[in-house]
Amino acid sequence: MADTIEIGILFFPDVTQLDAMGPAQVLSRLPSARLHMIWKSREPVTTDCGFAVVPTTTFADCPQLDVICVPGGVGQVALMNDEETLGFLRRQAEAARYITSVCTGSLVLAAAGLLTGYRAACHWSVRDELTAFGAVPAAERVVRDRNRFSGGGVTAGIDFGLSLAAELAGERTAKAIQLMMEYDPHPPFDSGSPEKAGPELVALYRERTSGMMARRREENQRAAARVGASGTR
Repeated sequence: MADTIEIGILFFPDVTQLDAMGPAQVLSRLPSARLHMIWKSREPVTTDCGFAVVPTTTFADCPQLDVICVPGGVGQVALMNDEETLGFLRRQAEAARYITSVCTGSLVLAAAGLLTGYRAACHWSVRDELTAFGAVPAAERVVRDRNRFSGGGVTAGIDFGLSLAAELAGERTAKAIQLMMEYDPHPPFDSGSPEKAGPELVALYRERTSGMMARRREENQRAAARVGASGTR
């Protein structure tokens, strides 16, 4: 019997649920995989869509993981200087085979000092903020740098999950999972990146998210200053 692959996905208030659920749907299908949805307690966690999900494992009870994955969302802002969460990620990263993220989850890994000197993906709107942590932002759907895997914004989590599945169990298994999911996207609009969407839609997005983005920048800057001062790696 194959060894169990322990896969943990951080789940926190105001997480973007597809950031987490896309990879979860893929990776849970791996042979011998055991999936943990992790938070500080097992109390229901409300997503940024308004519904709640119940974590399966706490920081205290979580086993050593082979894969740790940090999704993004509005709730990422509160994690940037949350030492309990950042400390958990650092401890898991010491022995994890793969340290991974989706969307703005890469900023949380960076705040924990786990992306210094690594290329990483992030949501396009804040990708460049990775540089303040010594990471190298990459405008790619999925990025691998050594044992760091990262996906771009939201839906890239499925592509990320399939890429990691191929690494863990081989391309044939990953392709079978893709077929099972009928993942064959044909979006109705060709506006899934700022380059394709054009300046008008980009401006509309930035206008509608200006308040949240200002808070995000402030917390990111605080975290980057802390990481720089402590020399955290």
